Amino acid sequence: QVHLVESGGGLVQAGGSVRLSCAASGSILRINAMGWYRQAPGNQRELVARIANNGSTNYVDSVKGRFTISRDNAKNTVYLQMNSLKPEDTAVYYCNADILRAFYRRGDYWGQGTQVTVSS
Repeated sequence: QVHLVESGGGLVQAGGSVRLSCAASGSILRINAMGWYRQAPGNQRELVARIANNGSTNYVDSVKGRFTISRDNAKNTVYLQMNSLKPEDTAVYYCNADILRAFYRRGDYWGQGTQVTVSS
């Protein structure tokens, strides 16, 4: 009954910017950490950015200084602002959330993925 819906992906030129959004809906007691992962063709899925409920963040080294993760707890939404995009950022980006539901049931949820393509 918990769903994550992503939006904001698309085609962008190198050096450009894209803002991804992911909204969680359903029977949610509390959302703990939220994050963005990506998977490029032929590669494993990797963590791009993570944000805890207290606002602390972590980034993979390759995006530090270019990407910013943020969250709006009132909207159960996490964002990923991606600036200075490079062709190597091309991947399917997946939203992830650690969610506490009724009766303190904890689950790890994933969005369907959104394609970000950065042209040279």
